[in-house]
Order: sequence, then structure tokens, then C-alpha cells
Amino acid sequence: MDNDLLNRLKLPRIAPGWVWLVGAGPGDPGLITALGLRAIADADAILYDALVDESLLALAGGEKIYAGKRAGVRSCKQDEICELLVRLAKDGKRVLRLKGGDPFVFGRGGEEAQALARAGVPFRIVPGITAGIGGLAYAGIPVTHRDTNHAVTFITGHGIDGKLTKLDWAAVSRGAPTLVLYMARKFAGEIAQELMAAGRSAHEPAAIVANAARPDQQVILTTLGGLAAAAENAPALAIIVIGENVRLAEELSWLAETV
Repeated sequence: MDNDLLNRLKLPRIAPGWVWLVGAGPGDPGLITALGLRAIADADAILYDALVDESLLALAGGEKIYAGKRAGVRSCKQDEICELLVRLAKDGKRVLRLKGGDPFVFGRGGEEAQALARAGVPFRIVPGITAGIGGLAYAGIPVTHRDTNHAVTFITGHGIDGKLTKLDWAAVSRGAPTLVLYMARKFAGEIAQELMAAGRSAHEPAAIVANAARPDQQVILTTLGGLAAAAENAPALAIIVIGENVRLAEELSWLAETV
């Protein structure tokens, strides 16, 4: 890593006993912020998620500790991660919690920050590009476009119990023209049925963006009525978007031309 370049930016450094909660962005390692790179260079211990690109971890000189969560795979418990962050910081380590996307967008960063605050551990939040914005951009789908929508709703597809999120789907349907769903592939059919029952058209454009912002990204264009069938064969790591914005994907698709 070019530490001289980072030094020229005069960025803050992780101090001993501090924890930085950093978003690495979706997929492409180039989407991490300069502050995120500074943290990788400085950290004595890095607790990283499953979605963090290995090339970023290769830049690190500190201890690397896997703390990821993936559906259907035995994962670290959240309280164990929080306890480890606190212990490492109180041991005087410079600690980096490196998370895919943005720590505060369905990333449990708020829970970890609360645990640190309650334990009296100083911390800093370094936002990242969330998959629901950056992942869609890599698919050529603007999350907002003045010809199609002036509002967008971000939704997680499942709750803490692993079941479909308990929402007022009729209100969700009316609330914004564009809906972006995280961790929703498993429940895509149920969600589509709820939205159509609330009045949204079965012909409304929808897309599944799998492995977003990665070289093997896959964009599946469909409709709200066809979402269940499309999701059955889609990779597990996927973002779903519903709305007229999806029609722009064919015109604005650019990733295939660069990889």
C-alpha cells in the first residue's frame, strides 16, 4: 500500500484502544474509501466480514480474524463479535471492524457501536457504499432518476428470526416507486405477492443483481410477476430492485464493457 499517498492526505489514524467500524463497499475493492485504506494500514487486528474482498485483506499487516455471517452457514454470533471488539480495544489494540457495504445499512454496525459505547471504548464510524446504491450503479440501474422516482425505500427481506420481514406491505407499496430489497431472494415470491395484492402491477420492471460490483456480477431482468421464478435460479448473494428505474439497465449497462 502507498502509505506516502495516504500520509499526504493527512488522514486521521487509529489510536491504540480505539475501534473503527469501516464499510468496504460492495464487491469491487476500489470502492473502499481512503479512510478505509488508512485503517487497513494501521490496524493491529481486523475483524472482517464474508463479503470483504481478499485483495483488501492482503494489504493488512495486522491480525486478521474472520467474523462473517452468511445464510445457511455456521457464523459468528453477534454478541461474540461485540465482546471481541471490546476486549481487543481494552488490550490496547488498534482495531478495525471491516464490513461489506456500509456498517449502518443492514450491517449491524449500530449494534456494535452501541456495545462499544456502553463498554466505554472509543470508536469511529467510516461509512461505505451500500450495495443498494453501488451494486445497482454497477448494473446500470440508478437508484433515483427524476423521470421515474423521487423516493426510494430500502428493505431487508428477513427479520432477526430469519423469516419474512413483518411490514405493512400495503404501506410499503404506496410509499415509494422504487423498492430495494436486501437479503430477500429466499422470500422474493412472497414479497411479490404482497406487493401485487397491494395494487402494484405484475408487469412492473424488477431486477435481481447478483454478486454486485464483482467481475462475476449477474443482472437478471424480470417483472414483479416473474420475480419468484427468477429468484429460484439466482445466486444467493443478491440485491432486488423493483420499479421503473430498472428499464434503464439495458441503456446504461457498462460493467460488461470493462471487465
